[in-house]
Amino acid sequence: MRNSHLALIGLLLLFAALPATAQSNFDSVVIRRISDEILRNGKAYENLRVLCKDVGPRLSGSAGAEKAIVETARMLREAGADTVFLQPCMVPRWVRGAREEAYVTMAGGKRQPLRVVALGNSVGSSKEGVSGTLVEVNDFAELERLGRSGIEGRIVFFNHPMDPTLVQTFRAYGQAGTYRSNGPSQAAKYGAVGVVIRSLASNVDDHPHTGAMRYNDSFPKLPAVAISTKDAEMLSAQLQKGAVRNFWFRSNAQMLADVPSFNVIGELRGSELPNEIITVGGHLDSWDLAEGAHDDGSGCVQSIEVIRVMKALGIRPKRTVRAVMFMNEENGLRGGTAYADAAKLDTGRKYIFALESDAGGFTPRGFGVSGTPAQFRKVASWAPLFHPYGAADIVSGGGGADIGPLRSLGTALAGFTPDSQRYFDVHHAESDVFEAVSPRELHLGAVVMAAMVYLVGAYGL
Repeated sequence: MRNSHLALIGLLLLFAALPATAQSNFDSVVIRRISDEILRNGKAYENLRVLCKDVGPRLSGSAGAEKAIVETARMLREAGADTVFLQPCMVPRWVRGAREEAYVTMAGGKRQPLRVVALGNSVGSSKEGVSGTLVEVNDFAELERLGRSGIEGRIVFFNHPMDPTLVQTFRAYGQAGTYRSNGPSQAAKYGAVGVVIRSLASNVDDHPHTGAMRYNDSFPKLPAVAISTKDAEMLSAQLQKGAVRNFWFRSNAQMLADVPSFNVIGELRGSELPNEIITVGGHLDSWDLAEGAHDDGSGCVQSIEVIRVMKALGIRPKRTVRAVMFMNEENGLRGGTAYADAAKLDTGRKYIFALESDAGGFTPRGFGVSGTPAQFRKVASWAPLFHPYGAADIVSGGGGADIGPLRSLGTALAGFTPDSQRYFDVHHAESDVFEAVSPRELHLGAVVMAAMVYLVGAYGL
């Protein structure tokens, strides 16, 4: 291994002053070595197993989240980070409580159980639950047309499917997501007593998907649940037939006082420009229904792998590289905000670039980049280097929730883009488990992330 390190250093010195074509050829050699090392000896999949199976669900403020902090700090030390430290932040403490229950009573008196889960940050129902006539709406315009006379005292069922015609599934998620985020307060405005949201899922299945919602303090806080897409289809069909008499659900969720937590940060100090910071990360917290394998254990272990492969190959970046495990992306974004707040006070350093992986551990396709036109052109010029790894799709516009607050500092942002067609099968659902992740796909994602960090580390933006 020592001879390998010396050979790489020698190549770096040899090619440093060569013309652009030779430099590009050298970069392709370095990236190939990164790829070979990760695909042969990568630790991301094993680290993901620990995060999913030994730690498990990691909702902010939970015992699982605190255990994940300890484990990922250990992983970063073992990966060879020069420094590992914890960055404090206060996070919300939302708890689901006992499992939710729901049933629909048909016109003939038959009660049919349904699969529902409380939306994140939702209040719970009373012990008796919420009972009432179910009113189905497709969008906010339909809700407004019904008005108070058609909504008051009833349970609103937002049945807005993700648009199957959108190949870019995150666009479909964004369009449908407004009903999960804002639906409960919009329904409360017209006097509803509860809300049921069709799960944000690509397929029709039995898994309800949770996710954060937010209340408008101008209106009452209604208990809100998500229903599986399969049950949503059934309910809609029965409502159209006039076969539904009543809907009942009970949830036991509650929001407790904020608690202290941490981002976990591992750092490789830059050899020439240590005060220029490159951030690569994912969010450490996950919803409580499953193991958070794709969302976002994958992004965390891929970011740790960036540190490990550079250390293993003796690549000392010119600029400082930080792998950050952000806390509380799912229901508060406190970790990302704390990181940016600290960066604003860190006047001796410049946060030049941030890369986030939060779209699952699937096959890499490319990156979405937000920055100046010159910064985008520079990143896009590297596309041929990513072509052998299937990740040459570099488009304008991208980033991530956790790194978004850095944009106000002038930081260029990038979001790692894997294939997204299966992501919303498992997103925020009980099916987001370790077994759903392919080690090959996960490690290929780490390869292209490490390559991007290597290039920005070498050439800046």
